[in-house]
Amino acid sequence: MEMVEEDVVIIGAGIAGLATAVALRRLGIKALVLEKSDGLRATGAALTLFPNAWLALDALGVSHKLTSVYAPAKREFVTNLGTGATQEVFYAGKSGIGSGLRSVHRQSLLEALADELPDDTIQFSSKIAAIDSQTLNGSSAALIHLGDSTIIKAKVLIGCDGVHSMVAQWLGLSESINSGRSSVRGLAVFPHGHGLNQDIRQFVGVGLRAGFIPLNDRDVYWFLNCYSPPKGEIIVKDPELIQREVLEKYDNVLPPLYVDVIQHCDLSTLTRAPLMFRRPWDILFGNLSKGNVTVAGDAMHPMTPDLGQGGCSALEDAVVLGRHIGNSLIKSKGHIVISGDNDIAQALERYVKERKWRVTWLVTGSYLSGWVQNAGSNWLMKFLRDVIFYKFLFGWTANVACYDCGKLPSVSLGESDSSNPGKID
Repeated sequence: MEMVEEDVVIIGAGIAGLATAVALRRLGIKALVLEKSDGLRATGAALTLFPNAWLALDALGVSHKLTSVYAPAKREFVTNLGTGATQEVFYAGKSGIGSGLRSVHRQSLLEALADELPDDTIQFSSKIAAIDSQTLNGSSAALIHLGDSTIIKAKVLIGCDGVHSMVAQWLGLSESINSGRSSVRGLAVFPHGHGLNQDIRQFVGVGLRAGFIPLNDRDVYWFLNCYSPPKGEIIVKDPELIQREVLEKYDNVLPPLYVDVIQHCDLSTLTRAPLMFRRPWDILFGNLSKGNVTVAGDAMHPMTPDLGQGGCSALEDAVVLGRHIGNSLIKSKGHIVISGDNDIAQALERYVKERKWRVTWLVTGSYLSGWVQNAGSNWLMKFLRDVIFYKFLFGWTANVACYDCGKLPSVSLGESDSSNPGKID
């Protein structure tokens, strides 16, 4: 059994984990990122980044890598599958904030973040067996037990390990719950070009919300959210069977343009997953940090995708967490202390205090948005969705996407630089 000591350990090399590592890197702190997969995971194919995400990427010094490649969406149209009526949706947010609304390949975002980190930052194929803690002489440390019997002793542990987070479980947070809906997502590839405008298209019906958005001249990201199969029914996981099932079930429901997108799907990108979320009150009143341990991204606030804020809020988390740790560095003259006044535990508590109200609203708003958009067939639900929500409330809820999470502080660490990171005492 080998014991290894690290200053900061981040579990999970997804958006939250890599962004947090980049934020700490900007402060002169090197983190070890543990990832269970053997490479960067791009499940989900693509995602849409709203202005708040681009402001966070600006703070991390990464946004320029993506804005030079991906164009902003020009317009968004929503079609009622029952009536055939199409309406243009307008966002009520302030213009000129961030870099607009752009959809990017998930792999491109992960690589843009990972490229900012030293080569030895991410340790792949690191399966976590258990998490424990140790207190000695007034100082606490987290013990991460790996599947190969290695034990990593971390002075700071940040869980970015997704919806079924082991770190969240260790903190005592409740399990995420199933919303009763599932999502099929994929990337359609048109080798000779798709000829589509740079517009977002959505199609809504009873228990169904589908959409697509071009990423470039060849690739189109598409999704289909629907009620989950009845309990006990076999859920198909093979990509080819998923595609066939979607086409057979919705071929006569969705317009030919959307069906064509599904038919061009690269099956290696096709996934189906239940839409999970954490109860808002569990976030608001739960333990989001304990001593030198906290969580970020889906490990803290898994949400349904109906406001498009899952990945965006994870980027916000990284900047806010980095800012509070950076402010602690400034007060302690370039050192992060794990005992006494102004220690790292207090910095993590301030991070949680700043984030919990916003992410609670995002989880709640996302769930309610999904409920309305997948409304039933009675006249009241149609009225709520087509008149109240899309014409009035949608633009208002989009204001959450104009949120500015702030900047990282400038930390002077004396002789410390990117190759000689700040010291944690």
